[in-house]
Amino acid sequence: MKKILFIAAYISITVAGFAQANVLPAKKQTSDIVITNATVHTGTGQVLEGVNIVIKDGKIAAIAKGATGAADAQVVDAKGKHVYPGLILPSSNLGLVEIGAVRASNDSREIGDMNPNIRSIVAYNTDSKVINTLRSNGILAANVIPQGSFLAGSSSVVQLDAWNWEDAAVKTDAGMHLFMPTLMPRPSFGRGGGGGQGGPNAGGMPTDPVKEGLEKIEQLKAFFREAKAYAASPAKDETNLKYESVKNLFSKKQKFYVHANTVKQMLVALDFVKEFGFDLVIMGGSESWQIADLLKQNNVSVVLQQMHSLPTTTDDDVDQPYKTAAALQKAGVLFSISDDDSQTRGRNLAFNAGTAVTYGLSKEEALAAITLNSAKIMGVADKTGSIEVGKEANIIISSGDIMDMSTSNVTDAFIQGRKINLDDKQKQLSDRYEQKYELKQKKGF
Repeated sequence: MKKILFIAAYISITVAGFAQANVLPAKKQTSDIVITNATVHTGTGQVLEGVNIVIKDGKIAAIAKGATGAADAQVVDAKGKHVYPGLILPSSNLGLVEIGAVRASNDSREIGDMNPNIRSIVAYNTDSKVINTLRSNGILAANVIPQGSFLAGSSSVVQLDAWNWEDAAVKTDAGMHLFMPTLMPRPSFGRGGGGGQGGPNAGGMPTDPVKEGLEKIEQLKAFFREAKAYAASPAKDETNLKYESVKNLFSKKQKFYVHANTVKQMLVALDFVKEFGFDLVIMGGSESWQIADLLKQNNVSVVLQQMHSLPTTTDDDVDQPYKTAAALQKAGVLFSISDDDSQTRGRNLAFNAGTAVTYGLSKEEALAAITLNSAKIMGVADKTGSIEVGKEANIIISSGDIMDMSTSNVTDAFIQGRKINLDDKQKQLSDRYEQKYELKQKKGF
């Protein structure tokens, strides 16, 4: 059995290694690009009909009817199509995990609970085959997050057309990530637990996850107090890497991302705002709708990591995950939508937003939740997230509604003004077997 699994893993890695070898990063923009006759969804809530977008030196130079570029400008006719800002995936292990079942292709976490000095960006693999499948779905940027059991390290924002991580980086070490303990009691299956002889605590003393979790939180607060004193000290005898890695939290140059779903976890996270003044972002937030007003009062943002799931508790409405986005919008909470499904790897981002439209958001509000809102939360809204003059030209063109699975079809994409290759492994395999079995001829394509 082990031999079969090894062979299967080897084949998977070999196939991944040879596919997409012809998909290279695009060259720097050298001439103007004009997207004409466009229906432009700016990401700010506006929809502009029949305008032209002029892209110059990687940035948006003009958005107006009849706008033109230089005489040698490349023209892209978008008549009948929709133009959007490039979508942003706010929560991802992209470039850190290639094949989940192959340990050698995973570089997403370190040993131990306290790893604030870990930087996900230096492990980011720009040759990941997952990247091109995301671009085909309109995703042009992502927040790459380290995984862990407690304080996991810093995430960075990357654009998805680069030779190496230095080229990819949009904002490095933009957020520190805390994976909040569950803070919920679990049934004990050990001796005297009344649940039989098997289970995680069988043969041992019962544990109290709430007590253990709160103790870890107090230890973390003590660490932050020491780090704050370290940062305030003008002269340091020696460098402490762990303290150095969190110093930007105190000046709010770095976001504090807390992975939490229950109200209890989020209330504990708010303590860090009250004591240290951190710029807090809740990752997950499945019960955030219950304390939306409190989150708004404390300027806390939320990233809804997985909408296509069951509610957190059995007492909630079965469609509560779909309605949470509208509840946060109504309360005025800055939020974004992600896709954390390990099977889709982020590809359903736009369709998660489409689901939110069905359950209370307007289409432009849902678009903002996967573009401009994500950029604001990650601190890159000055560069990307919307189609506005002066921002980087990170733009996608779709022949249909980008949030409608039945019509979404990305025909063109630009990252920093570079027209990128939308080929990917799945498209290549589809073409391969359509040609082999002459399927296009049989279908009359």
